[in-house]
Amino acid sequence: MKRNVLITGACGGIGRVLCQRFIAAGDFVYAQDKNAAQLSDLIAELGAQQSAAVLADLTNAQNLQAELANAVAQHGDVDVVVANAGAAEALTLATTTEASWKSDIDLNLNGTFHTVEAVRSAMQKNRKGNIVIIGSVNGITSFGHPAYSVAKAGLISYTKALAMEFGKFGIRANIVCPGTVKTQAWQARAEKNPQIFDELKKWYPLGDFATPDDIADAVLFLASDAARVITGVMLPVDGGLMAGNRVFAAELTQEDI
Repeated sequence: MKRNVLITGACGGIGRVLCQRFIAAGDFVYAQDKNAAQLSDLIAELGAQQSAAVLADLTNAQNLQAELANAVAQHGDVDVVVANAGAAEALTLATTTEASWKSDIDLNLNGTFHTVEAVRSAMQKNRKGNIVIIGSVNGITSFGHPAYSVAKAGLISYTKALAMEFGKFGIRANIVCPGTVKTQAWQARAEKNPQIFDELKKWYPLGDFATPDDIADAVLFLASDAARVITGVMLPVDGGLMAGNRVFAAELTQEDI
């Protein structure tokens, strides 16, 4: 059955693939982003029959609600929301400023709250709904980007609260936590060190990390009827990074692991 799917951060590396994959599954996509030119190009690529633009800033709840309401008036209520938008500023606490801290929290944590609030009342009224939040392994342990990580940690708790409080309305909520994903967000670091991806692989038990399609696979599963009794779950999609530190274990045990 065709569903209406809201995807935030639609113009990013993961967001674009999410849009493509949901449309390929037969769904209609509300693509949200705040970059007008990129969003226009994305809708042209996806097709106006399969998608609609939601040009809005997630940190402005009123702006998001108004723009989404315009789209919903034409195409119907949102059945699935994928809260994908996110970004990080300061790399360390030493370089974090009050402004950068607030910016990371506002987009990654508050922006997700604004997104869910924009669709929750309709989901409750319809007594069905599916929320998939894109978190990060940074929300589980410390890998730098402290303010971003705090926001992502908050999203894990928020997901569980959504699942617990709104399950009685038929609403499910889960969070996918990627590790390293090759997207344009890594461009600056790749330019600084072209070998960065090869160097990072030693930390991953599988010797590899996720692509945007791997993240989309997990999201599509959690948004499907195959996961109909799965809610409140945190799912790392990380090549085994959260399973344990193989490099440290080998040094600790003095064995070849």
